Amino acid sequence: MIKITLPDGSVKEFESGICPMDVAKSISEGLARNVISASFNGVTIETSTNLNVNGSLILYTWNDKEGKKAFWHSTSHIMAQALGEIYPGIKLTLGPAIENGFYYDVDFGDQRITDADFKKIEDRVLEISREKHHFTMRSVSKVEALEVYKDNEYKTELISNLEDGTITFCDHANFFDLCRGGHIPHTGIIKAFKVMSVAGAYWRGDEKNKQLTRVYGISFPKQKDLTDYLELLEEAKRRDHRKLGKELELFTFSQRVGQGLPLWLPKGAALRDRLEQFLKKAQKKAGYEQVITPHIGQKELYETSGHYAKYGADSFQPIYTPTEGEVFLLKPMNCPHHCEIYNAKPWSYKDLPKRYAEFGTVYRYEQSGELHGLTRVRGFTQDDAHIFCTPDQLDIEFKKVIDLVLYVFGSLGFENFVAQISLRDKENKEKYIGSDENWEKAESAIINAARDKNLNTVVEYGEAAFYGPKLDFMVKDALGRSWQLGTIQVDYNLPERFELTYKGADDKLHRPVMIHRAPFGSMERFIAILLEHTAGNFPLWLMPEQAIILSLSEKYENYAKKVLELLENHEIRALIDNRNETIGKKIRDAEMQKLPFMLIVGEEEEKSGTISVRRHGQEGKGNITITVEQFVSIVNEEIKKTLKTFEV
Repeated sequence: MIKITLPDGSVKEFESGICPMDVAKSISEGLARNVISASFNGVTIETSTNLNVNGSLILYTWNDKEGKKAFWHSTSHIMAQALGEIYPGIKLTLGPAIENGFYYDVDFGDQRITDADFKKIEDRVLEISREKHHFTMRSVSKVEALEVYKDNEYKTELISNLEDGTITFCDHANFFDLCRGGHIPHTGIIKAFKVMSVAGAYWRGDEKNKQLTRVYGISFPKQKDLTDYLELLEEAKRRDHRKLGKELELFTFSQRVGQGLPLWLPKGAALRDRLEQFLKKAQKKAGYEQVITPHIGQKELYETSGHYAKYGADSFQPIYTPTEGEVFLLKPMNCPHHCEIYNAKPWSYKDLPKRYAEFGTVYRYEQSGELHGLTRVRGFTQDDAHIFCTPDQLDIEFKKVIDLVLYVFGSLGFENFVAQISLRDKENKEKYIGSDENWEKAESAIINAARDKNLNTVVEYGEAAFYGPKLDFMVKDALGRSWQLGTIQVDYNLPERFELTYKGADDKLHRPVMIHRAPFGSMERFIAILLEHTAGNFPLWLMPEQAIILSLSEKYENYAKKVLELLENHEIRALIDNRNETIGKKIRDAEMQKLPFMLIVGEEEEKSGTISVRRHGQEGKGNITITVEQFVSIVNEEIKKTLKTFEV
């Protein structure tokens, strides 16, 4: 008999050799019908794998991340089979699951795949799926595997790096593929499939290698799921921040300036400034001090911090001066500069914590193919801050930062999020700096603070920064997509590298603990995500213009100016549309600009000293006629509901 521990902590005894699917059946037939994958002692296995030792078993359904991964990875096998039948002689390489669906990288040789081919690929994949072929794993020797794939240099390269005795193939129908495992029970579970796109991709992501064709696909257990997903993609296109940014005149890019370097237009600059002032006001209440650091630093600075060893090869090239041996780098991070600010004078424990904040622009070289609007750029501004505190202050300081992040999210309409505790990779510690003792202290501090704040958390190993663990806030937007926004990190390592000290109550020198934090992450990425989350309908307090005054004709232009002056006296941002256009055209243009309020003025409004108010997106609901003072009250009340006062 073996003992199986389930996720709820319960332990059940079974005959040795039982498989995960039979364990599911022992719990309930309903569960067994929905189980599509499993893991045992942290290793992904098949639902048919025999279990012969004690261990922990997790059963996955379509609703689980790991379940979807198995579903999509299995479909990539079927698509590979279909591609091989439709395009004889192609060379298959790798076909992993990704966040949404999967891809397979293929060497098509002299053949080409086009959009016109998608339908026959989809039909063949669904035909194979309906045949309900079981996925089965078999072990092969290294010699046998190399012989099987002797005409496929990509597979032989993969096999040559594997240990003999660890190589497995996955079979279904008359098709097999080199694979480590992790499949659904059979092909019949797949009810809907679509080829999404094709793109070029270098073998193993290396530009020096041959460019292959990457075929993207996605599949679902129900046709309705695919229909809903495609509708979501259409909505995502409508909300694309690159499209909205152009329409709302927020930012632009210029080939002359350079790829990945956004130019902020007046409306976008005003939006950014409003976000900065919003956070600066909260930070001031929380005891932060603003600092400013240069855009470059000596190479030695980043060698000391460890950033050069970690990112130097992928950074912008060094800047050489006329002085021999003097080398500068564009600033990749703000934290080394802040360490030197702390180091500018001696500190006592009575002076701590020190909280330095900066909207600092940093530069990182991204490959041109990886650039994407504002979400992947080469120059970006972080709402960066670093707190230097005593070990005894760490817990309360970390929790205060959590409060600040939650305040930012609440004020901007991000209510659906998970706090990801990002820890070191247990198996590969070489990529991190610092002692095990420091890492254990830092990880414990984050875990305890998140627990005490009752945050909804997940733990991810291998996602820590190279110098310390993190608490990453994974926010879901209006389309259900997950984004990392705010981040908080505990760092015992940089204080050691920069020899930071303070004099303790014992009159001896001690190392401070460092907290890195950025509620927005970067201004560019945050604004991109906020644009797509709100579809450009920002919270009223943040809108570049909160109202537009539309005069029915030039006769009422003076009254429109009077209304504008009254609004400006109450710090409401407005403008006048005095173009020689019809009122209908002015309204349509205002709707396109997503202006929250349209204030229509004509003869009746001028006589009564009122305005006719129309709300954006409420066509057909009619206008309301009120005084300017009443309108001011409406605006202030709405802002008050969303923009709370930050409580320290």
